[in-house]
Amino acid sequence: MSQQEGYSPSFKRPAEIMRMRRKRTRSDASAFSSPSGRGSTGSPGQSDSPRACVRPFSPGPLFNNQNRSGGGMKRRNPFANIENTFSPKKKCLTYNDDGNAEAADKMRTRTGEEGDEEDMSTKTECHGGLPFSARLTEAEEQEHQDMSSKECLTFSEDDSLFDEEEEDVKSPLLKSPQAIAPASIAPPICTEYPADWSLKTRLLFTSPLTLSWAEHPKAQEEASGLSHHCRAQFSTLPHSLQDPRSCSELRAAFQQSLVYWQHPSLPWIPLFPRINAERSFTGRSTPWAQDRALQQSLMSEWSVSLSSLYSLLKARLCPYFYLCSHQFTVLFRAAGLGGSSSITAFISPTTRGLREAMKADGIEFSLPLVGERRKCREQGEEEEQECPELKEGEESPAGDEGENDDDEDGSFYWLKEMGVQDKIKKPDSITMQLRKEGPTVSLDHKPESVVCVEGPHTFTLINFLISCKGLVAAAGSQAGLPPTLLAPSAFRGATMQTLKARSVNVKSQVGSTYQNISSLEITGPILPSSLHTVTTLLRSAQKGNFSAALYSHRPTAVMNTHTTKQLCPGGAVDLSACGLHPASLQQLQQPSSLGKTALTHINMSNYSYMWKK
Repeated sequence: MSQQEGYSPSFKRPAEIMRMRRKRTRSDASAFSSPSGRGSTGSPGQSDSPRACVRPFSPGPLFNNQNRSGGGMKRRNPFANIENTFSPKKKCLTYNDDGNAEAADKMRTRTGEEGDEEDMSTKTECHGGLPFSARLTEAEEQEHQDMSSKECLTFSEDDSLFDEEEEDVKSPLLKSPQAIAPASIAPPICTEYPADWSLKTRLLFTSPLTLSWAEHPKAQEEASGLSHHCRAQFSTLPHSLQDPRSCSELRAAFQQSLVYWQHPSLPWIPLFPRINAERSFTGRSTPWAQDRALQQSLMSEWSVSLSSLYSLLKARLCPYFYLCSHQFTVLFRAAGLGGSSSITAFISPTTRGLREAMKADGIEFSLPLVGERRKCREQGEEEEQECPELKEGEESPAGDEGENDDDEDGSFYWLKEMGVQDKIKKPDSITMQLRKEGPTVSLDHKPESVVCVEGPHTFTLINFLISCKGLVAAAGSQAGLPPTLLAPSAFRGATMQTLKARSVNVKSQVGSTYQNISSLEITGPILPSSLHTVTTLLRSAQKGNFSAALYSHRPTAVMNTHTTKQLCPGGAVDLSACGLHPASLQQLQQPSSLGKTALTHINMSNYSYMWKK
């Protein structure tokens, strides 16, 4: 055949082709059965001629997977090496907590020595994105499972990251593995809760550590606490106390935080709260009820105390005080507290008669919640649903009376057009006036009726309260009794009072077991500064783990609303001489974010606050 025309010297007979195939199969089998290999995977009947389904290099995506035989094995790439086939950036990036790529290095030594790659569907198993041989030992498989449990970033063989080298350069993930390494981010630590200007009637603290150190103080510790309160001296406690019972400074500071000042002081009658407190006065001796001269004497002393409080507030020697009557409560705050640059006063709840009387005396005031409601109405129906103050069926506020006037004037115009205006009886002027005043009266005794007085008008408010006849009940169990004045600082005619604290150890069921829980109950008119001081002490004594249930005097919850004046920057007003703890003062200087609600729960875990309103 060598002499025939058209004969090619490279032509091989079919018998020679089959012999070369068997020789290739034996050589591949011996190579994979060696210790460095991964086992024989070849099958007879394969040719070394190029096929359409062969990858251009190993590993790489198949150009055509349609004509690939199920049992065939692709040929070994003679140009494959570790540099152009296995890259720690392209295969798998496994980082432990320290950011070390130990797992990737182990996998490179395990798989990087082989230039060829077998079919993933029949030759390997993939756990967590890492290819392994089917003949791995049990120890290696267990080691791989431990490695796959770590957080890793895996790129499969079919990803486009292997197509061009330019993508490898442009990808920031491949050039900087530290950017994708999982970082253990600790939850944010909240060292403070928002300021709450509502009066509390009861606090209930619970902690896994004992709270018995808070009761039964020694005479020296109680005297030290009272003395420090009068002199505005504060002790510096460590971040964590090992034995709170043996710490005299802690027990004295706790007694100091329980002190408040009150006028008038009648030991046989609880003078807080005053709203809906008829049961507290029932059966009590009230000698002033029928004695007109005694009532005038009580009011005279009360007026002196109120004037003294406002003078201290104006001089920034008293941070705030409360006036609690049988109908409403007034909060006076010094300039610089609550983010306001002037003296502010909140009155809640109010009635139309009280607001009209204030207008008659020339007191300018605003209705903060009504203003917010009007803004929500102007923004449209969509935002009206998001505004909690707007409810269906609620009438427009007093500020919208002018809009209703035109409607009332033209409401009977259609009767004239029909010619029956004389046959239908029109409502009289009194009925028309009641309809106009309906929206104003609907605010009475509601949180939306809170009134805010700012600036010099607060002085006019003081004079108004002193001369207001409705401030004192004319009948009932509280008849003739002046309102209660509460303040954190001493003032003229005030009596020093202390809150009542009681500690109890109880067992609480946690799952199927019972756990010892220590509780501390504090009752009385609890001022905002007292609440903050107590929680600050518990943070050190309970090693940053406690919870508290707060019970607010409901009419005062709305006093957390914002003022209308421009907020002053922090530290613009010097209140260092007001007698509050620096940490409490810093908290009360911030604008309140609670709106018309108050805090109901405070929880501290690992020195981080969480709260609920």
